[in-house]
Amino acid sequence: MHADHHDIVYPSAIPFVLLHISAVAAVWTGVSAASLALCGAFYLLRMFAVTAGYHRYFSHRAFATSRAFQFVLACLAQSNAQKSVLWWASKHRHHHRHADTPEDVHSPRHTGFLYSHVGWIFARCHDTADLSSVPDLTRYPELRWLHTHENAPAFALAAMCLAFGGWQGLVVGFVWSTILVWHATFCINSLAHVSGTRAYVTGDDSRNNWLLAIATMGEGWHNNHHAFQSSARQGFRWWQVDLTYYLLRALAFAGIVRGLKQPPLSVVRGEQRLGAKVVHRTAEQLAARFSAERIAQSLRAACSERELAALCQALHDAAATVFHPNLPSRAALMAEARTLYARTPSLEEIVERAQQMLFAAVRQRLGAVQA
Repeated sequence: MHADHHDIVYPSAIPFVLLHISAVAAVWTGVSAASLALCGAFYLLRMFAVTAGYHRYFSHRAFATSRAFQFVLACLAQSNAQKSVLWWASKHRHHHRHADTPEDVHSPRHTGFLYSHVGWIFARCHDTADLSSVPDLTRYPELRWLHTHENAPAFALAAMCLAFGGWQGLVVGFVWSTILVWHATFCINSLAHVSGTRAYVTGDDSRNNWLLAIATMGEGWHNNHHAFQSSARQGFRWWQVDLTYYLLRALAFAGIVRGLKQPPLSVVRGEQRLGAKVVHRTAEQLAARFSAERIAQSLRAACSERELAALCQALHDAAATVFHPNLPSRAALMAEARTLYARTPSLEEIVERAQQMLFAAVRQRLGAVQA
């Protein structure tokens, strides 16, 4: 586990654990068709609040709406007990700035699957929100009030379930649906960065997972989302079911939301050149596929001291034009890149940068003076 991620705040995890345990109370309350219907209805409504509210609206501003409906979305989202919309948006924006790097708040690559799924939520370093990253949201006093009273909507919904559905309404309708929404949401942080396909080069481990897309009303098209984050539509292709987007279209037709952002055709087709940050991250991933230490060891075994000195100087002066049987060629890096990544017009740039990184790492291990 990352050095900064060992300080699990166990007291804050107690309500989380207790809610899971309370789900077993259905053994005593019983489970009726009506309570199951309530659970299903609340799952869909609150999952939509996560996908359309927490994520596409508050985190990415993928559409616009009135201040009144913004507040409704915020209340519905926070009825899931996933902290405030300010906290959620702050952490999610940080995730996108550092996706699958050591600075990411929940990357399976660096912190492990379980920590990325749920453990990070209870870490002391993630307990507070960086409100400076959400100035577009903090200007609303009602959202700041919800931030201060983050669990008020969840308690209100739980009380309504108890009042109108009795103990079955509370346990099955509220508790079960809350737990299901929790883990469906958490799977996007964990499973959607581990299992699935990658249609786009994004510089991270995001993947498209059709099963998660069904369970999360469209969020499983996660690689699509990382390719164009501000899109209100995450199922870019007609066959990629995105129930959240369909509902947003219905709300737009009714005049409740407006300005649904769409991915440009060049992005959908994979024809848009990648940004410098994505190229750099992808090149790092590609270079890491070749062991600089093993290459350096093979060069030491094959070359004399004079040859090594000349090779180090050549690597320093013009890494991309240096050839040696023990150094991976540009063609070898290109072949590896084509097996790893989707089609992109930036592939040559990625390979060139990866070769520079790899040769610099080899030169460092051979004791050369850094540029």
